[in-house]
Amino acid sequence: MEGASPILYYWGIVQAALGIPDWKIVIYGWQSFLLASIVAYLVGAVPWGLMLTAIAGKGDIRKIGSGNIGATNVLRTGSKALAALTLLLDVGKGAIVVLGARYYLGPDITFFAAIFVVVGHMFPAWLKFRGGKGVATTLGVLLALAWPVGLAALATWLAMALAFRYSSLSALIALGLAPVFGWLLAEPQVGGIALILAVLVCFKHAGNIRRLLAGTESKIRLRSG
Repeated sequence: MEGASPILYYWGIVQAALGIPDWKIVIYGWQSFLLASIVAYLVGAVPWGLMLTAIAGKGDIRKIGSGNIGATNVLRTGSKALAALTLLLDVGKGAIVVLGARYYLGPDITFFAAIFVVVGHMFPAWLKFRGGKGVATTLGVLLALAWPVGLAALATWLAMALAFRYSSLSALIALGLAPVFGWLLAEPQVGGIALILAVLVCFKHAGNIRRLLAGTESKIRLRSG
């Protein structure tokens, strides 16, 4: 028992810093936590980019550009309207899950819902777990959790995109700073969620990071054609 005390002590520090729900609450209400996480995952797993490009007759978005189903790759079809709609819907699904969970179920369940809606977007079961990078959905989550944090991350993305013209680099910097924005502009739970999502986004951008280092990453192009 003596050996467990330091572990519990340091876990308490991590739990407080990241706003992680108390494990007793999670175990006691596991049905609610599980159901909310599943619903969040299913909402996040709706592949709007893939669906919209197929409906518009643009073919399978996974077979062009980076193969990603997000707005940046949709832009490579030459349709700014489809890319904008994809971005809006991907942001929206993150925001609506967080707002619904927080309003009806409280902050503890929201912690898990916020993470699983992004996990659903990144790893949709019906696409063999090959989904998007999660940037837009993460921004939606952050905007719904604390709009100053979401706006700060969005402003950072825009500034980096204008400066360097790399969507991936802009996303990595913006979401890498999001935990700091969360702790400074909101509360520990927002910073904790942002940190977990930033790690997931970095994982999904592993290929982009390699291309950035090699100097072969594609830049943002707004021209149609």
